[in-house]
Amino acid sequence: MENKRNVTEFILVGLTQSPQMQKVVFLVFLVMYGVTLLGNLLIVVTVTTSRVLNTPMYFFLTHLSLVDIIYSSSSSPKLIVDSLHQKKIISFNGCMAQVYAEHIFGATEIILLTVMAYDRYVAICKPLHYTAIMSNRLCIVLLGVAWAGGFLHATIQILFTVWLPFCGPNVIDHFMCDLYPLLKLVCMDTHTLGLFVAANSGFICLLTFLLLVVSYVAILRSLRTYSREGRHKALSTCVSHITVVVLFFVPCIFVYLRPVTTLPIDKAVAVFYTMMAPMLNPLIYTLRNADVKNAMKKLWRRNVTSNND
Repeated sequence: MENKRNVTEFILVGLTQSPQMQKVVFLVFLVMYGVTLLGNLLIVVTVTTSRVLNTPMYFFLTHLSLVDIIYSSSSSPKLIVDSLHQKKIISFNGCMAQVYAEHIFGATEIILLTVMAYDRYVAICKPLHYTAIMSNRLCIVLLGVAWAGGFLHATIQILFTVWLPFCGPNVIDHFMCDLYPLLKLVCMDTHTLGLFVAANSGFICLLTFLLLVVSYVAILRSLRTYSREGRHKALSTCVSHITVVVLFFVPCIFVYLRPVTTLPIDKAVAVFYTMMAPMLNPLIYTLRNADVKNAMKKLWRRNVTSNND
């Protein structure tokens, strides 16, 4: 396929074109981005400085928080800065970089959530073998698989996108570069491309989500043999993880598991999985987790004591 590209930059429509509402967008998303950074950094610092949280579950949670920071940073700063300008421009290379970042960190997070579900399955269904199975070596291997899977998915996605013929127009009806809004600007038939995107993104999201549902059904069934206290503790961590999974996977399935088309609600859905979910993840994991809350309190007391000294 010959690459006929006359477009060197794209114009983003953004969330709103109203000058008054753009000020609201600036304030709201600046606060959201700040909360996302602080919340996830707090989890990273808490887990890495706590001896109590030196387990595979919190090892993966730390890396999930790191991914959330980078994932949110791939779109939030651009949206915040653009809300101060009437004309929102992004270069072609910048647009492709944003698409790549969205998919490498999004796919890595999907695999990490799957790994965390496997960790909970082993901990609850095979508690006597947990330490032997979830060794440090396996944890590092699983983390490597998550990053390798994200890299492979994003590389495949960007390699076919970057060579598409963009002949004009160059106005993207979105606040960021995303695949379906971009495909609307391609001057060729995109039906086959849409099926490829649905297979590479939407179907993977759906299949992974179904696997996670099956794993948690197995976990919930095995909880029947636990004591009331043990059941409550296991459920608290599982409910947190299930909530995060639903918040991330449902929007992903909605956006990518359909033909090449854009809907008015797509912008709101994109805000949810690129900004809301990374912001809510630290709250979800800490509010229902006594170990993390206790570790944060110890970290706070230690810092206060050192400052007084």
